[in-house]
Amino acid sequence: MKASEVRDMTVDQLRDELAKLKKEQFNLRFQQASGQLENTARIRDVRRDAARVQTILRQKLAAESAA
Repeated sequence: MKASEVRDMTVDQLRDELAKLKKEQFNLRFQQASGQLENTARIRDVRRDAARVQTILRQKLAAESAA
């Protein structure tokens, strides 16, 4: 997921996307613990996507409160 794609989302869409990513991260950790995870790099990608969404969400909320 690219930052430009995330910036085009609304605040509600960002919150939904963040919830989806957190759920996926939980599922990936569960798969890793049980030895079923094949693509371990996906955990890193999901973590970074969640951080990207959180950062842009914080920026949008700060811009709304400043305006």
